[in-house]
Amino acid sequence: MLPDGCPYDVRPLDNHPDRLPLVIAARADRDVGNLCTWLTANREWVAEQLRSWGALLFRGFAVGDAPTFERVARAVDDDLKNEYLGTSPRNALTSHIFTASELPPFYPIPQHCEMSFTKNPPRRLFFSCLVEPAEGSGETPLCDFRRVLEDLDPALVRRFETKGIRIVRNYAGAESASRFNPFQLKRWDEMFLTTDRKAVEAKCREEGFEPVWTGADGLRLVSSQATTRVHPETGEKVWHNHVTTFHPSQAAGEYRRIHALRPTLKHWALLQVARLLEILERRRPSEELAMHCEHLDGSAIADADIEAVREAVWKHLVVNPWRAGDVVAIDNFAVSHGRLPYAGPRLIAVAWA
Repeated sequence: MLPDGCPYDVRPLDNHPDRLPLVIAARADRDVGNLCTWLTANREWVAEQLRSWGALLFRGFAVGDAPTFERVARAVDDDLKNEYLGTSPRNALTSHIFTASELPPFYPIPQHCEMSFTKNPPRRLFFSCLVEPAEGSGETPLCDFRRVLEDLDPALVRRFETKGIRIVRNYAGAESASRFNPFQLKRWDEMFLTTDRKAVEAKCREEGFEPVWTGADGLRLVSSQATTRVHPETGEKVWHNHVTTFHPSQAAGEYRRIHALRPTLKHWALLQVARLLEILERRRPSEELAMHCEHLDGSAIADADIEAVREAVWKHLVVNPWRAGDVVAIDNFAVSHGRLPYAGPRLIAVAWA
């Protein structure tokens, strides 16, 4: 039921009764101040829709820069954070708004729940489209990980829950970072906002990471992760992890499906490159890879299991083109996000709470 006197058009995406996100669209009034006043006044209703749908899309409002986006995000949840312990390189736009990712535009980002491998992941995630990408590219697909869990073979789920996930991430420091590696993760001093190794180690203990200093200036983070999580508000069990993001097959696995979605020569060529890189990476010691995941006992996660997970994810993937001014609010304990490749200008901003 809508709040009394709702001035906006509220409907499911494409009028599909159970397809996220729920769209809250401007009619004649595009004013962001009025939207924020309405969101604040109806915060409980907004929170309930976010829990139920998993994601909300605010469309047609005059959101054109990072500070305006921040106003909308704070109207939904005023407890924004700015500590980022993830892997993607990002640039700050305000004290609490960042670019979504500075990875090369041709690189696909698989579905994941933001910072799912940390002790206390964000409960809510926000994106905004400040520069609209070219048509048919650069979307931020969403996926309801509650439905993914329902679709997975119970035996596969038990296998993952029993064997767990061991994650390895390798970071360079200020002295060893390469300016010529487009796939390089954030430097460890950028992630922890300090060059004090004792402070880094203390934060790692807080988050459950095992820090290993490598070479003269490198940092390896080793951590374990469960594959499912109980939603803190609804009590539902949800598939909630980074397994398809950190597995060595991730780039080829994503491009195989991207090429099927958009069969261009460029996507075919990138799929072949991704396949070659996967072969080369599997020949290297897993501890040395930029990102890697395996089971807790050190055994490899079966390719068939990863493919089954990826298939369930893509079955429920919602690919919705960005429009300038869009703001998306996501329940990070229920819904994942990723990125499809693009070319040309694009600016998507992110915030979390």
